[in-house]
Amino acid sequence: MNEKTTYGKDPEDPHGMHVLYIHFHELTDEPLYHRLLDLLAEFTPQVQALPPDAALADVSGSLRYFGTDALALAERVRARTGGLYGLRSTVGVAANPMLARMVAADGPPSAVRALPDDVDAVAAFLAHKPAAALHGVGPATARTLSSYGLDSVGKIAAAPLGTLQRILGAGAGRRLHDAAHGLDPTRVVPAAPARSLRVEHRFPQDELDPDVRRAALLALTDRLGLRLRAERQATRSLALTVRYADRTGYTTITRSRTLREATSHTPPLTALARELHDRLALQRARVRSLALRAEDLIPAEQAPRQLLFDPVDERARRIEAVVDRARRKYGPDAVRPAGAG
Repeated sequence: MNEKTTYGKDPEDPHGMHVLYIHFHELTDEPLYHRLLDLLAEFTPQVQALPPDAALADVSGSLRYFGTDALALAERVRARTGGLYGLRSTVGVAANPMLARMVAADGPPSAVRALPDDVDAVAAFLAHKPAAALHGVGPATARTLSSYGLDSVGKIAAAPLGTLQRILGAGAGRRLHDAAHGLDPTRVVPAAPARSLRVEHRFPQDELDPDVRRAALLALTDRLGLRLRAERQATRSLALTVRYADRTGYTTITRSRTLREATSHTPPLTALARELHDRLALQRARVRSLALRAEDLIPAEQAPRQLLFDPVDERARRIEAVVDRARRKYGPDAVRPAGAG
């Protein structure tokens, strides 16, 4: 599919659009992701990695050099992504990162979509979006807003700032008020992805059984913990990526959370992975693959450890060390966690 959509009254005038949000579809290879970031750097040095399959790019300083506009550069990025690597991609083009993300998500995958920096065009685009479409508005906040009748971005934009601040607090209310009017103070910050480790499980067919998926998660956290300990690394955060079937084909969704303390031990990784999975509420989803990514790695010796004085925890760590030694000697499949399938 080759789709190009421009919102607003004057599609030939993309003035003010300089931020690209690029989502690479069906990307599971980390080295390839780094090559794609290098490809974006050929267009602008202002590239911010959004692992595992997206990035932001600020092309405001590149338009004169290439003698074109941001929409044309987005088309080049998409064409080169497909031509060189055979990957589909969707690119949103707008005046700030929030709007670029939202316009990229506003339709089927594999497209270039642009939102001109025009007050009326932005207002029309946002008006009927659900509150949860705004970046940073989670399910709990969306439910709170809905209880006050503020279930769309247009209604939020029409609400007085003071009302939003009374509902959410001064700072959060101000941020929501700005977002509902299409304002986003964040900038594209050039940054390579933090070093990470990734493990993946692909089901032989779309998997409906939550118990089978939970068993796969246990196997993944076991593999991930083993790799972290072997490389003497600890992770501060964990990301779960789920690919599942829907009406448009397959959708990929990623959720991440910071651990209470950096760790390389399997039990806290398993607990967090299951929590991330359960919060997605995919009980009836047809899941094709699960992937876990340990992010924000630090050397294991730098990881603080809270002293729990818990004999169960101490025993679990000693058993884990024994199992690691057995696996190093006899292979990774010599010992497997119960229930991992």
